Amino acid sequence: MGQPIEITRADLSAAALRSLAGKSGDAAVVRRLLAIAPVLHGRPREEAASLNGMTRQTLSDWVHRYNAEGVVGLRSRTGPGRPPFLTEARMEELREIVLAGPDRERHKVVRWRCAELCDEVAERWSVRVCEQTMGKWLRRLEMTRLQPRPYHPRKDAAAEVAFRKTFPAW
Repeated sequence: MGQPIEITRADLSAAALRSLAGKSGDAAVVRRLLAIAPVLHGRPREEAASLNGMTRQTLSDWVHRYNAEGVVGLRSRTGPGRPPFLTEARMEELREIVLAGPDRERHKVVRWRCAELCDEVAERWSVRVCEQTMGKWLRRLEMTRLQPRPYHPRKDAAAEVAFRKTFPAW
C-alpha cells in the first residue's frame, strides 16, 4: 500500500467535498472530488484510488491539482489547439480584399468566388485552404458568400428606364 497523500488545502473537509460533489453537474469533477475525500480521512493512495476506479498516479495528480488550485483545478481542460492560419490582422485584410472586389485586369474575374479568394490568399500569404474553409472564414467575418448579380460596365441606365416604360411589369 502507498503512503497517504498530503493535502495542503484545508478549506474544505471530506464531508464538504462530498456535499459539493452532490451539487456539481460535471461528472468528471464529481468523480475527482469523491476520490479526494477518502484521502482527507488519511486513507492510502492505493485504497482511495481503487475505490474510485483510477490508478494511484492519477489520484496523486488530481490531489496535486486540488492543492494548487482548489476545486476549480479539478475541471477538465482542453489544449490550446492549432494556431490559426491567418492572424486577426490578416483576417481584417481579407475583409478589405473582399469588400474592395477583384481587379478585373489582374484577377480576370468580375466578382470573388471562394475559389478565387483561396488563390488570392495563397498568393499573398502562402496559405493554401479549400473553398469550404474560405466559406467558414467569410461567415466568421460576418460576410455572406452570396454576391449581387454583376452588371455590365457600359450599361445604359436611360435605355433601361425606357424599356421599363414600354413593357410594364404584370
